[in-house]
Amino acid sequence: MADRLGAEIVSVDSMAVYQGLDIGTAKPGIADRERVPHHLIDVVAPWETYNVARWLADVTAAIAGIRRRGHRVLFVGGTPLYLRALRDGLADVPGEVPEIRRRLQADVAALGTHELHARLAEVDPEAARRIHRNDAKRIVRALEVAACGGPLSAAFAPAPHPVFGRQMMIVDVSRELLRDRIDRRVERMFAEGLLEEADRAQTAPGGIGPTAAQAAGYTEALAVLAGTLPLGDAIRLTQQRTRQLAKRQLTWLRSFPGAVWIAA
Repeated sequence: MADRLGAEIVSVDSMAVYQGLDIGTAKPGIADRERVPHHLIDVVAPWETYNVARWLADVTAAIAGIRRRGHRVLFVGGTPLYLRALRDGLADVPGEVPEIRRRLQADVAALGTHELHARLAEVDPEAARRIHRNDAKRIVRALEVAACGGPLSAAFAPAPHPVFGRQMMIVDVSRELLRDRIDRRVERMFAEGLLEEADRAQTAPGGIGPTAAQAAGYTEALAVLAGTLPLGDAIRLTQQRTRQLAKRQLTWLRSFPGAVWIAA
């Protein structure tokens, strides 16, 4: 499609931004990147924190460069929060507060995500309705924002200045096929060296940060390396988490008005 459109590709993937995390994020190969320029891949080290606000700044610069070269822009990826920010802009919500975030992450470890989701439902019911009770990262972020005096649900409201508003196409495959592809992909990830990739990331200078470590596959791979999870269980858990992620993605994507669903 990029060839036919004369387009450059911009990745819309919150995990593909991390350098060295290639197998678990299914980044496009070198040959594909040489054939068509790709952007927003390998942006930061695994220990760094990367969020939607930073991605929007980077993507705005990428769009400007692509347009200067006279090319079209093709956004490809499955992080719906980034897609929504791209289409609707980003609402003005408080930034990260490290002290509050550390405390909330400790609560997750001690009490579990369901307990914190119940806490979120008390302070911001709308955010709790939109965030899955197993999604620790976004539960922590919502409670962090609430602690600063603002509901995260405000971020779901369209902002007045979209960064890029064009046609969105969603490839819709059957749930049975999707499940089968997820299961086979996870098996392939571990077979192709996910454990070794996770080990390199955690032993490199700076290590692997909490954001990157939460990605499906890496959490389980790190547990295998630590000796707390058998390999077979790690594969099954990664398959389960990835299926849950796909379900949440579909829920997000159904909320985009005017999107064209393409049966595949």
